[in-house]
Amino acid sequence: MLHIQNIDKSFDSLQVIQGLSFEVQDGEFVAIIGPSGSGKSTLFQLIGGVTSLDEGAILLDGEAIQQQRGVIGYMPQQPCLLPWRTILDNVILVEELRHKPNMELAKEWLDKVGLSAFQQAYPHELSGGMQQRVSFIRAIVSNKPILCLDEPFSALDEFTRLEMQAWLVSTWETYRKSVLFVTHSIEEALFLADRVIVLTKRPATVKAEIEVPFARPRTEDIRHSATFTALKQQLFTYLKEEAYAD
Repeated sequence: MLHIQNIDKSFDSLQVIQGLSFEVQDGEFVAIIGPSGSGKSTLFQLIGGVTSLDEGAILLDGEAIQQQRGVIGYMPQQPCLLPWRTILDNVILVEELRHKPNMELAKEWLDKVGLSAFQQAYPHELSGGMQQRVSFIRAIVSNKPILCLDEPFSALDEFTRLEMQAWLVSTWETYRKSVLFVTHSIEEALFLADRVIVLTKRPATVKAEIEVPFARPRTEDIRHSATFTALKQQLFTYLKEEAYAD
């Protein structure tokens, strides 16, 4: 379990996060939404040990992990694949840096996501959606207890984005890694997550949490349900309140 415990973070005189607390249970998919500039990316930097806390604690299974790198799996907004490495070599990159590359596991995962025929291809030969699948598999193969996904589909066109959402939720429902997912899309958050956390504007704290009531496996038809529409409106209202807050 990931436990964010009353954390603060400032950059000089700019306070970005203040008194932020929440948990991610084992095997839970939690989405985070909030106004632009509310500290979502800073939060991931703190969890990943890239940036130090001012106050509070970040615990993983009861152990403090602040300022510890390599503890979480991370998938950024862009695939960040090295253009001179093959797809297979990109997948094992993180583990290779730790001197523990598992070539067979990487091949197994590429096969599971329908990319086994592209093992020896290079990133420029793949579509944007395929590159994001590779980026996700790289995070999975790192075998970390929690994956932090930072708006991974934001650069994709609408059709590909919907396709990738369906692919991600199907893959996650099979393997149930703990996921913390940042997005600007309310609909994406509701379709993917078990729970949605709404952040306030900067300095960020938790404004609201919503349990997503839809059963799994998730199907596209929930997007057209009255419950989905009502939850979407509720989350939109929270974000609108923050946008116009003094």
